[in-house]
Amino acid sequence: MSTGIDGMDSWKTRPPYSIHNAEEGFKTRYQGSCHCGKVTYQLSREKPLAAKYCHCTTCQTLHGAPFQWAAIFHKEDINFSNGHHDLSWYESSEKTTEHKLPCKVSCSYCRAPIMDEGRNMILLFPALIKFQSKEEIKNFEPTCHMFYPQRVIDIADGKPKWTGLNDASDLVEDSPPELKKRKLDEQLEN
Repeated sequence: MSTGIDGMDSWKTRPPYSIHNAEEGFKTRYQGSCHCGKVTYQLSREKPLAAKYCHCTTCQTLHGAPFQWAAIFHKEDINFSNGHHDLSWYESSEKTTEHKLPCKVSCSYCRAPIMDEGRNMILLFPALIKFQSKEEIKNFEPTCHMFYPQRVIDIADGKPKWTGLNDASDLVEDSPPELKKRKLDEQLEN
C-alpha cells in the first residue's frame, strides 16, 4: 500500500482514486467496468491523449493475449463510481502487490485488468468501456504498435510499428514507407 505522511491509505485521496463530486463539473462521457461489475468507472475526456497496441512480453503475459490495447489519460480524467476499494495492485519490476508506481491495477474479485497507473498518467484498457456507438470506438483508434518485434502474430494494418516506445525507437520493416523515410531523414539531420 502507499505509505507516507498521509498513511497507508493515502492513495484513496489522490487521483485517479479520489472521487469527483458534482461541484467539480466532472462530465461523464464514457462508462466502464471490470468483468464482474464490482469496479465501475467514468471517463470525462472525449478522446484519449493517445491509443496504442503494445506487444511487449509483459503485456502478453499479464493480459493472457498476443497484445494489449491501451489508451492514455490524465489521472483526473477518471472517476471510480463504485469499487475503488476493491482494487488490487501489481508492480511488475519488483513483483510486489504494494501500491507502488508504476503499477498494474485490477479488480481484486474477478482479477480483470483495469489500467496501468504511472507517475503522471494512466493507461486504460478500452475493451472495458461500454461504447454506445462506432463513432465512440473510433475515438480510441490506436495510432501505432509498440514493441512489435516481440509480437506473437503479424498485423498488417498499415500502422507504424516501433521496436520499443514509439518515436523513441526504430520503425520496423513493415511500417508505412513514408514514416520510415521521415524517421531516416530525422536521424540523418542529427
